[in-house]
This record gives sequence, C-alpha cells and structure tokens, in this order.
Amino acid sequence: MEEPPARRPGAVGCWRCFWEFWNYETPKVIVVKNRNLGIMYRGVQLLILLYFIWYVFIIQKGYQESETGPESSVLTKVKGVTRSHSKVWDVEEYVKPAEGGSVFSILTRVEVTHSQTLERCPESLEVPHAACSSDSDCVAGEMDMLGNGERTGRCVPYYSGPGKTCEVTAWCPVEDGRTVSESLGKMAAQFTILIKNNIHFPRFGFSKGNVKGEKSGYLKGCTFNETSDLYCPIFRLGSIVEQAGENFTALAERGGVIGVIINWNCNLDLPDSACNPSYSFRRLDPKSIQVSSGYNYRFAKYYNGNGTNTRSLIKAYGIRIDVIVHGQAGKFSLIPTIINLATALTSVGVGSFLCDWILLTFLNKNNAYSARKFDQGSQRELSVSQCQGSMALPCTMQSFSPSKACSAGHG
Repeated sequence: MEEPPARRPGAVGCWRCFWEFWNYETPKVIVVKNRNLGIMYRGVQLLILLYFIWYVFIIQKGYQESETGPESSVLTKVKGVTRSHSKVWDVEEYVKPAEGGSVFSILTRVEVTHSQTLERCPESLEVPHAACSSDSDCVAGEMDMLGNGERTGRCVPYYSGPGKTCEVTAWCPVEDGRTVSESLGKMAAQFTILIKNNIHFPRFGFSKGNVKGEKSGYLKGCTFNETSDLYCPIFRLGSIVEQAGENFTALAERGGVIGVIINWNCNLDLPDSACNPSYSFRRLDPKSIQVSSGYNYRFAKYYNGNGTNTRSLIKAYGIRIDVIVHGQAGKFSLIPTIINLATALTSVGVGSFLCDWILLTFLNKNNAYSARKFDQGSQRELSVSQCQGSMALPCTMQSFSPSKACSAGHG
C-alpha cells in the first residue's frame, strides 16, 4: 500500500498559525518578592496618578468641555491734545483712522512738504539714477516707479548744493526737496486710550465685556489699575509703551507697532465674577531688523486758492496699536471626564509592563520567572493539573522569589 504524500512544511506552519490565532489568553498573577522592583512599580504608578490628578485634571481641567476663540468686538477712543512748533494738534488730526477700531495709529512725528503744485522741478536725489551731468542722461517721457513723476529730458540744478538731477513733471517741490519735520511727542505720552471689548462664547451662551456700567460717569474719572480699576480700560499711551518694554522717545521718532493683548480665561463652573480680562503689551515689529522696524505712511491735504490746486504732502511716523483678543472657556462635562479617567486607569498598567520587562531581561536567571509567567495547555490539561504544588494560594496567584528559584536551579 502506498503511503500518503507528506504535507509540505510551509502549509503545516500556516495552518498552525491560523489555529493559534483563535487561542484565548488570560493573565496570570505572580507575586515577586523583590523589594527594589516593588518600589519601582509603586513609584511609576504614583507618578502616573500624580500626572493625571495634578496636570490633567487640576491644571488642564480635563473634566471640562472647552471652547477657544470667542466672538469679539473692539471699540477704541483716543483723547488728548498736543503741540508742534507750528500748530496745535487734536484727535481729529493725529488719529488714523478715526472710526475707533481694533487697529489704529497715533501720529508722533511728521515730515511735511508744503505748497506742492503740479509743475516741473528737479527729481529727488534719493531716487536711483536721478543724478545727471547732462541732458543725455535723462530720457524724456521715462517714469521711474521709485520716482516722483515723468522726466522731461532736461538735467537741471538741484534745490541746494552743486549737484544736478533729471527734471520731472510732478507735484513740486518733491519730497526731500523742502521738507519740514515736526514732532508731536511732547504731550503724546499723556494721550488716553479707551479700549472697549465684548466677548461671546456661543457654545455656552456666555457673554461679558470689560466695562462695568454700575456707576454713572465711572469712566470719566478713572484710569486702568489691575487691582482697583480692572474694569476701567482707559490706558495712557506712555504707560502702554513702557509696559511693552520700549522707550517712548525713541519709538515716537521712528514709529512702531504695539500689541495690546486681551485674554479671557473663564471657568464657567464658577460665578461670572470669576471671569475677568487680563492685559499684556508687547512690540510686534522686529526692532532688531532696521529694514522692518518702525512705522510710517504718507497722506496729503489738498487746497484750492485763486484757481490753483496745491497740497501739503505729509510723511507720518506714529505708534500703531493692534488690539488682539484671545479667550478660552470651560465647563464641566461628563464625556471628557470619563475619557480622561479611563485613560488614567489604563496608563497605570505601564508600571506592570515596565517591571515585567526588567524581570524578563535582567532578573530572569535560569528562566525561573518566564517558566512561571507563561503557561500553555489545553482546557483538559489545565483542569487535570489544577493548583498542583500550591494548595495554599488561589489558582491564578503564586508567590515567587527569584533568589530561591535560582538556588534551586543550581541543585
């Protein structure tokens, strides 16, 4: 009789892996009498519990549902007057734009070119390739995007000095030709800024503002104080610059951008009075980079006299204020509480994993621990060999001392 062909080893291995997948694994508890390992195990558990209790639940308030980025509105109003050497300046002149939004600028210095008219005049020496020595250096009709007008083709003497530049048709005299500088910084540090802010967290239906209207005329006689007048958001310009760590005189000369950051951190499990705004100030433009630091812009004022249109060109340096609002609100919710509690209880098992790895890697002499840690057998084999040799303990728990196992292993 012919014997049946032998099965291929690969097929047998795959079939065995298939059936191994359906085996059931159950944990086996073994008490290891090793004090150092026990201290490490309890220490890891304690650290994990402290992390979840102190950081997750107390600091991060992991039991709350949270919302960030509240809906916000900002209204501003500046008050104060100052004087340059030629005139008095009021709010209507030195605040741009006048609407009172979250971004505005306060003029602190101006460079004015008076009485400009549309005619022919020398181009500014600061314009590239404007200098010339003869008419052949100036092409008629050419317009430089960095210049002030259209070239006529003539090379003419500059406003002052021995130099010459190409003549242009433009608003004359051009800027830098006869510019007068005026400073508004004498009283600018005393200007007051009212910043009204209202926020709303739509998820919780919670709204609040940074101004309290309990007293009639309260805002007319107060300035901001974090301790006594938290809900009087009236700030001196000089105080804002100082708290941003800047020198007011230097900032007023070149201009700059200051951020007023309002932060609302509200725990809605507490009364509404516990939700208060906090203010911080910092400079936003990089003063260490000369090309990017400072703030200035240009505008013109137009006049008509005796049928002639004239204008005053003003290059304005100022302090731009950006009001930025951040916020976060939280309120107790069952879902994040359950999720974080389950995560905490699961993470406690990291201590067992770490200590098992140490035992199997460094303390497993003669495989004494792994022999007791891992058992394999069918249901029938396990039922026949119940609790042999350990009648004093439950079937799932055995007491084990590595030192005794090692001495027994050496005979």
